[in-house]
Amino acid sequence: MKNNNSLSISILLISILIFFTKPSLQESNPPPPPPTNPRLSNAFIALQAWKHAITADPKNLTANWCGPHVCNYTGVYCAPAPDDPHTITVAGIDLNHGRISGSLPEELGLLTDLALFHINSNRFKKTLPESFRDLHLLYELDISNNRFAGVFPSVVLCLPTLKFLDIRYNKFHGGVPSELFDKKLDAIFINNNDFEFRLPKNIWNSTVSVLVLANNDLRGCLPPGIGRMAKTLNEIILTNSGLSGCLTDEIGLLKKLTVFDVSNNKLVGSLPEKMGNMESLEQLNVAGNKFSGQIPASICSLPRLENFTYSDNYFCGEPKSCLKLKDKDDRKNCIPYRPKQRSAEECHVFYSHPVDCGAPGCPAPPPPPPPPPPPPPPPPPPPPPPPPPHHYHKP
Repeated sequence: MKNNNSLSISILLISILIFFTKPSLQESNPPPPPPTNPRLSNAFIALQAWKHAITADPKNLTANWCGPHVCNYTGVYCAPAPDDPHTITVAGIDLNHGRISGSLPEELGLLTDLALFHINSNRFKKTLPESFRDLHLLYELDISNNRFAGVFPSVVLCLPTLKFLDIRYNKFHGGVPSELFDKKLDAIFINNNDFEFRLPKNIWNSTVSVLVLANNDLRGCLPPGIGRMAKTLNEIILTNSGLSGCLTDEIGLLKKLTVFDVSNNKLVGSLPEKMGNMESLEQLNVAGNKFSGQIPASICSLPRLENFTYSDNYFCGEPKSCLKLKDKDDRKNCIPYRPKQRSAEECHVFYSHPVDCGAPGCPAPPPPPPPPPPPPPPPPPPPPPPPPPHHYHKP
């Protein structure tokens, strides 16, 4: 009897074990995998192509760029897609200061939802791929401080939502298309390249708050019309750009401007009195030009002016208000009784030649209005009255 009970229990345990180890209907027919995200699939293709175009990565920023989970890659930032909040997409790339070498492949154009592309302070070469024209949502483009070369990357003109453009400290050369200044940008940094161009007439159509063109060859003068930027412009830096000619009174319309730097150019003439209307100005640098005459007292009385550098010119006078500024530099001018000025002989030679705002190669300023005609001569005095008649009486 005991043996029969043991057999029954063994059979029951085997039956239970078989039941629980038998694959269920659900397990034998697993659900289909979730639908793939085509945007992340494209991002995977783009980023893998980029990784293969990288020749050196000393900080190993792209070491974890493996596998399909691109949102986990270092420097890659994902967010809900603007047109579909239920779909995750690559929205930003930030590999700043990586010292990465390589180039940018055409596959990066697959990142069609990209809003930010920041790769400054690396060692990328060649230029921007033409496929960047497909980045219709790109808002900020910063490729500064790399080794890009070639002509101006005109593909940036095809980016409809671009607001911030920074391509400074590269080796781009040649001209800059005038269409750049018709785009509705907030900031343009193209300084410290090898561009050679004249400032186009439409430059003041730009809507930027910051315009930095320094350390290129601009070959000419400031075109008329800078006052058109009075509502938006906060900073303009044109240092060491070969500018010539004179500054006009129109500068005074820039009442929102905080930084005005035209140092180390070939500008001549005097500083316009109307610069005293630039009530927001904090930093003013006109050093290293051929300015002359008296510095207007209205400039040094500006309420927010902190730094005024006007050394290495030919100014012959400065108001006492300039000497009260905390940060000023008036060396190497022709200002009497101030230290470290030019020699009297050098100043005499300079002032023996008239200032020509139209030279070299710049349109001359409009001539002054003709003097008013002289007043008509006074009418001749009336003739003296005839003498009274004389009456003679006979004796």
